[in-house]
Amino acid sequence: MEKDRPQPSGPVAFSDTDPSARYDDVFYDFAPDRLRSVQREPHRFRFLAHNRLCLEIEIVAADLLRFRYAVDGLFQPDQSYAVDPAFQASPPQEAGWRELEDHFEIDTGELRCRIDKERLLVSVYDREGRLINRDGGGFSARRTILQGTTDLRVEKECREDELFFGMGDKPGPLNLRGQQLENWNTDAFSYGAATDPLYKSIPFFFGLSGGQAYGIFVDNPHRSRFDFAATDPQTVSWNLSGGEMNYYLLYGPSLLRVAQRYHDLTGKPALPPLWSLGFQQCRWSYYPEERVREVCREFRERRIPCDAIYLDIDYMDGYRCFTWDRHHFPQPAQMISDLREQGFQTVVMIDPGIKVDPDYRVYREGLRHDYFCRRTDGELMTGPVWPQACVFPDFTDPEVRKWWGDLYRELYLEHGVAGFWNDMNEPAVFLVNRKTFPDGVRHAFDGHSTDHRRAHNVYGQQMSRATREGLQRLAPSRRPLVITRATYSGGQRHAWVWTGDNTASWEHLRIASRQCQRLSISGFSFVGSDIGGFAGQPDGELFVRWMQLAAFHPFFRVHSMGNNVDGAGEVMGDLIQQQEKAHRIDQEPWSFGPEFEAQAREAIELRYRLLPYLYTAVWENHELGLPVLRSLIFADQSDLKLAEYEEAFLCGEHLLVWPIGEAGLRETQVYLPQGGWYDYWTGEQLKGGQSIGREVDAGQIPLFVRAGAILPHYPVQQHVFEKKIELLSLKVYFSEAPVESSHYADAGEGLGYLKGEFQLSRFRQGVEDRRWHLKQAREGNYRPSWSQCELILWGLPAGLAESRVDGRIAPLSALADGSYRLTVPVDFQEVELELSGDLRE
Repeated sequence: MEKDRPQPSGPVAFSDTDPSARYDDVFYDFAPDRLRSVQREPHRFRFLAHNRLCLEIEIVAADLLRFRYAVDGLFQPDQSYAVDPAFQASPPQEAGWRELEDHFEIDTGELRCRIDKERLLVSVYDREGRLINRDGGGFSARRTILQGTTDLRVEKECREDELFFGMGDKPGPLNLRGQQLENWNTDAFSYGAATDPLYKSIPFFFGLSGGQAYGIFVDNPHRSRFDFAATDPQTVSWNLSGGEMNYYLLYGPSLLRVAQRYHDLTGKPALPPLWSLGFQQCRWSYYPEERVREVCREFRERRIPCDAIYLDIDYMDGYRCFTWDRHHFPQPAQMISDLREQGFQTVVMIDPGIKVDPDYRVYREGLRHDYFCRRTDGELMTGPVWPQACVFPDFTDPEVRKWWGDLYRELYLEHGVAGFWNDMNEPAVFLVNRKTFPDGVRHAFDGHSTDHRRAHNVYGQQMSRATREGLQRLAPSRRPLVITRATYSGGQRHAWVWTGDNTASWEHLRIASRQCQRLSISGFSFVGSDIGGFAGQPDGELFVRWMQLAAFHPFFRVHSMGNNVDGAGEVMGDLIQQQEKAHRIDQEPWSFGPEFEAQAREAIELRYRLLPYLYTAVWENHELGLPVLRSLIFADQSDLKLAEYEEAFLCGEHLLVWPIGEAGLRETQVYLPQGGWYDYWTGEQLKGGQSIGREVDAGQIPLFVRAGAILPHYPVQQHVFEKKIELLSLKVYFSEAPVESSHYADAGEGLGYLKGEFQLSRFRQGVEDRRWHLKQAREGNYRPSWSQCELILWGLPAGLAESRVDGRIAPLSALADGSYRLTVPVDFQEVELELSGDLRE
């Protein structure tokens, strides 16, 4: 090459370089070439290509495989914030292994994995030889001299009928096919249906093809991009901006089993306090103290149930975390104690941005111990959030996490705050388009020092981890409540989530239903949205319809922006207070007039009636990894039509919720999965596998119960511990075929349930020899307050000859709505009805 020849701008491929020339940067592309050698361990196999690229396959379990790639044969330290530290691999004792002419084959008993010798392409089959997942282009990577590894890529084949679900915090269509998505935690105020990325990064998806389901979890927190057959209809791919290609394949074959295995791998959440499943009221912001007391008085006087009141950033002294504005809240401990006596728990916000102020203890301590993030040259990372200048703790340092957790002592133990809300932890930075830290900010990363490119997506997760671990140390016998806006896979072990700063619109009601489903099946069942919308203000109809939907979301909270200006902080503080005095935008259940107040109350009361059913579903998530909210396709993955109904969903195993997402709707078409169903409101029996027209009542959400289900109900309470429940109501929906249901109960607080202080009732009903049986088996040492159960039986066939409870005759009472009542001891073992009439389908 001649020295005076113009040089190309931008990176140049190494193969096109001249040793005597200089370039902006030089890149090297890597992809496996022909196999050179194989290293075998009992459950781990390494395939080394001639160009030194290495593929490692680990049999984590018979239905769970892990794939790692090293471009130079050297794997990075095996460190993950996503995988549950308590997870234990359970590989088969012996794995099958054989070499054929052009490939190797690993047999786990459940899966057969084929590795081609030419390019190390991978194909996975079930034990019958049906294809589950196969490489298309396979693995490739790019590394540059100046930037290091900047792009790692895997390409998979996409089959013609294949559908995709998951990926957590995404607002678009539920089926991911045809979408391109990015994971980079982002402060996304007033986002829309096409906004991406949002607040959370969950690089996990389900694939469904030919009736078989699998999952892919890519455990790498760098910025990632997924392409679900959007660019090429025959290709699914994902790209990582750094680190190591490390992913897991989880086999179903059911979607529900994939979800459970993902929970096994990344962890299940702890059981929350029962009050956290009650209704919760929030606003930016309730202050001063008298305003907080006024709102709580209104709830009790209007007989609208509520269990928690939230305090946003304005409770703090000048946005200093862990402090109180003593002008607005002169005696916070007394206020919180008084509210607790009325049945209200208090939850407050804590952000990661620590105000730069030499007179502020938290700032001084963090500075003295070097706990704040620094730039590449050692300068503190300083930026505006609510204060004009903030520094930010490095939550990837275990010493910092302990310090941060201990900072909650005064609020938690002395003042009586019950829960904590970690916000702005993407981490958010105001005024700059980037919205967050520069790439070069340094992080400890638990002994694997790195920069912000790798740490960004786990920053919020590690903040909520620090919070939860601190609360557990401070009060080991309590169940802490932590809520976080930003997180990463596995963050469900540390905190609940909500869907962020949404908008008061019908579109956002529909988005909320999709987002909460998607987060639930992606590991985060403890999820909800800002009811009514955060930005803007709904009308009464929208507010009520959103309340009806959210009554089935575990996190049931109204939160609104009020008159505030997003990103205002100290700069706009005076203007905000002037606006508050001039006009206050309210979003309490009574804010839209008596008609809508009554309908909102009805939705909240339904939530409190169904609380034992929801608590059981939450326990099943904690214990078994079963998502609380499930997309309709989870009900019958052989019926792909179910995937078309994206806002409807299952709550637990037995309830099907059909949200109303349009103004003025008076009729709708409901598509029910195969099997028998009941209209919850009327008891009408319905046949699934078809569309059914339903009239829409303004005060009710269309709600359906699976035939054979048993739904426990509580009486309406103004808060979860208001009454001593003396009679548990069990609504029983007749089915000929055997169906199982459960009811879980414990004290609702404390950790006694870990020592057997719970009651788990397992019910099974069905018909044998023209006799209908309902059997109960019980576990646990907890004794609830009720000694009797009221059975409300729906759908019984005509001609009942005799009813018995544990062998003794017990007459049924016919009710005006067509159901029957039967009162039984709480510890009954069997209810038996002799059927003399014709059985219904």
